[in-house]
Amino acid sequence: MNELGLFPLPLVLLPTERVPLHIFEERYRELIGECLESDREFGLIYADDDGMRDVGTRARVTEVLARMPDGRMDILVEGRSRFRLLEITTGRGFQTGEVSPVEDEKDPSDSESIARAIGLFDRLRELTGSDLDVPDPDTAQLSFVLAGLVELAPDDKLQLLRDVSERSRMSRVCELLERALLTTQRVREAAERAVTNGRVHVE
Repeated sequence: MNELGLFPLPLVLLPTERVPLHIFEERYRELIGECLESDREFGLIYADDDGMRDVGTRARVTEVLARMPDGRMDILVEGRSRFRLLEITTGRGFQTGEVSPVEDEKDPSDSESIARAIGLFDRLRELTGSDLDVPDPDTAQLSFVLAGLVELAPDDKLQLLRDVSERSRMSRVCELLERALLTTQRVREAAERAVTNGRVHVE
């Protein structure tokens, strides 16, 4: 167990995922300032009206995108390892908590699921015209890498964050990619119908 500075936000950060953050509250300027000064990680944890969740992700600032004269800043952070929140602690200007690491079971994904997930992601990438590269199938924790490249609902990401089986996560990622692919296809078809007003154009 160890104490970690916490940054509660209404978003879920997955390991390997990168997201931009705008830092404006004084307490979080203090937290991020300390992390930058001592090259430390902080804990990004999902929070809403129901409070903070029990799992989060250690985050490291990879780049300071902009600094404003009043102390605000835009930063880019990357998700690292997961943690479980055991207890909220006090004594600092920002929120802190006692945390313990979340470790995966030794349950690697099978090659069939990996190939399926990679194929689904590639189809989604082509359908949306994305210029993202297809991840290497041998990438560690590939489930997180793939999930971090797709827009997912917080509940779906929290489910992945809590899952300690790469095999189980990969199966879930395949389901999420299939759902995203179906939704994208439907949106595209609806847009095409709207352009033609639902009629077939004859030359």
